[in-house]
Amino acid sequence: MEALKGARVAVAGLGPWGLNLARNFTELAELAVVCDDDEERLRAAAARYPTAQAASRFDEVLENDRVDAVVVATPVPSHAALARRALAAGKHVFVEKPMALTGAEAEALVALAEERGLVLMPGHLLLYHPGVAQLKALVEAGELGDVLYVYGNRQNLGTIRRDESALWSLGVHDLSIILHVLGEEPAELSARGESFLKEGVEDVVFCYLRFPSGTMAHMHLSWLDPHKMRRMTVVGTDKMAVFDDMELDRKVTVYDSAAEQALGTYGEWSTRTGDIYSPRVPNTEPLRLECSHFLGLVAGRGDPLAAARDGLAVVRALEQLQASLERERV
Repeated sequence: MEALKGARVAVAGLGPWGLNLARNFTELAELAVVCDDDEERLRAAAARYPTAQAASRFDEVLENDRVDAVVVATPVPSHAALARRALAAGKHVFVEKPMALTGAEAEALVALAEERGLVLMPGHLLLYHPGVAQLKALVEAGELGDVLYVYGNRQNLGTIRRDESALWSLGVHDLSIILHVLGEEPAELSARGESFLKEGVEDVVFCYLRFPSGTMAHMHLSWLDPHKMRRMTVVGTDKMAVFDDMELDRKVTVYDSAAEQALGTYGEWSTRTGDIYSPRVPNTEPLRLECSHFLGLVAGRGDPLAAARDGLAVVRALEQLQASLERERV
């Protein structure tokens, strides 16, 4: 994997995930600045990365002429505002998902990046997971036949959020995978959830999506569940495939199983069960692949806004699902 040591990167937001990003960017490029308004976190990061400038204010990042790209890993409500300021300052931007809380905010970010000729990339990590890449390749190659439906299970007991529902905390992952694998935006969306622990913050959410092609999708999202599940199932007319991120070795499993209508019957259907196999999936760290992809875009390789447009589709879908959740509360 090629390191782009010429790119100078600033990481804003030094929580656990921000530190993961800093670790990757210091190995792939030049980590020029670490930034956080929490003194303790900033002190710890500065000690870990002594060659990087420590900044307690985001303005210090924007005013630094040595910084080519800004990584925004701050709390979700601040994503759009900080990304907009960085783009306005002429910096390429990697912003953690979701990149905004409304479709209008996300559209404005994409438009600004296009106007300034800059890279804008939301951090939808699982799109760079080799298992998800394998799943998409199976669909695109027609290996599964026509895709009938997709469903995701993202459940566990905790971590319980106080100000972010299971839809925005968990659903953003599965939604990005579903849109990526199917390659189209949903035409119909609905969601129903329950707030068992804190009023107005859904702990359990069920989502339904229907696409122009006729494919349907379902998501079960919960942090009140005895099982930890990170699974995506794609059912086709010829075969079925499962991406299970909890599996150590078999990340993707393909089932040569389908429903078939036997010749010479009166419309009766039967099921066929064939081989089960697991294609090889590289164990490369998805975050390393994601950071490397961003740096490649900064270096001029690939469409600088393709990921941003995909991220915009995710935000639009989240916004519509949120509106459906709120209607169902009444």
